[in-house]
Amino acid sequence: MLLITSARRTLIDAETTPFYHIINRCVRRAYLCGEDKVTGKSFEHRRGWIVDKIKALSNIFCIDICAYAVMNNHYHLVLKIDIDKAKPLSNREIITRWCQITKGHAVATKYLNGNTLIEGERLLLDGLLTEWHERLSSISWFMRCLNEDIARRANREDECKGAFWEGRFKSQALLDEQALLACMMYVDLNPIRAGIAGTVQTSDFTSIQERITELNTAKTGSESSVNLSERSTEEPLKPLALFDGSSHLATQSEAPSGIPFHFCDYLELIDWTGRAIRPNKTGYIDSSQPKLLNELGIPADAWITSAKAFRRQYSGISGRWDAMCEFKRQHQSGKWCKGKSYSNALHP
Repeated sequence: MLLITSARRTLIDAETTPFYHIINRCVRRAYLCGEDKVTGKSFEHRRGWIVDKIKALSNIFCIDICAYAVMNNHYHLVLKIDIDKAKPLSNREIITRWCQITKGHAVATKYLNGNTLIEGERLLLDGLLTEWHERLSSISWFMRCLNEDIARRANREDECKGAFWEGRFKSQALLDEQALLACMMYVDLNPIRAGIAGTVQTSDFTSIQERITELNTAKTGSESSVNLSERSTEEPLKPLALFDGSSHLATQSEAPSGIPFHFCDYLELIDWTGRAIRPNKTGYIDSSQPKLLNELGIPADAWITSAKAFRRQYSGISGRWDAMCEFKRQHQSGKWCKGKSYSNALHP
């Protein structure tokens, strides 16, 4: 059977939406994390590799981390392309950032050192700057740098060669705040849904655990205890994208500066949802819906279904149905979209 895939440029358009859900999985029998029951070897330390690397790359790229969950053989990210941060980068900033992940180019080094460039070198540098500037806000290049580094480290540790990742990463465009909220909730609740954690506080290597730990740290003034790997650099890691409390992405003329919800409302919703998807928990659902569901007009049953199966409900696009069809028409071949009933349920 011929497998037809879409070019990444048709799946990601920062002008339409800055938010994207990313999923990447290891090849069969390869372990990203967890414990190999056959050999008894533990790979738990690799979870920290992922978290540290996405934070380090977020410092370099104009891309923010909204949510993440590192599972045994795959990981989820919710990324936000920061267009406003990318636009004003100076030539020196572009070169400095790009040279942190590649060797750069001799003509760029010459420019940084203040040496005079001949006309041919100036033309070459202009082309490089345009290319590098575009790549610094590219999810494809962000993922390339992340996956190549993790694959090399894992293969070196396993003393083997060959593919570590199962083909290309998968992406979903999140076209509105209902889609963004549902996707973040789906990602943060992965360990609970999989039955490997009972609460968000014990969901190791997830963004919600990190946010709660930072919140408790700020309240007590104690040192952070987020379960990350030991780092070899003293450079501070970039924090997760902030909840800025903005409302209704569809009414904003500019891209939101952060995640368009209040964190206290998100905490209320994730606690309620976590109980709902674990029916063995006492009081897992009550008569009062969380504030965010009421504000967005999302029915409780549709929300719980989404929290359990968001990834399978859609293909590469999630949002209001007419917006999904328009995105498909503009950026991808064909007019068919997956998830009409689920989209209509979240957007009554």
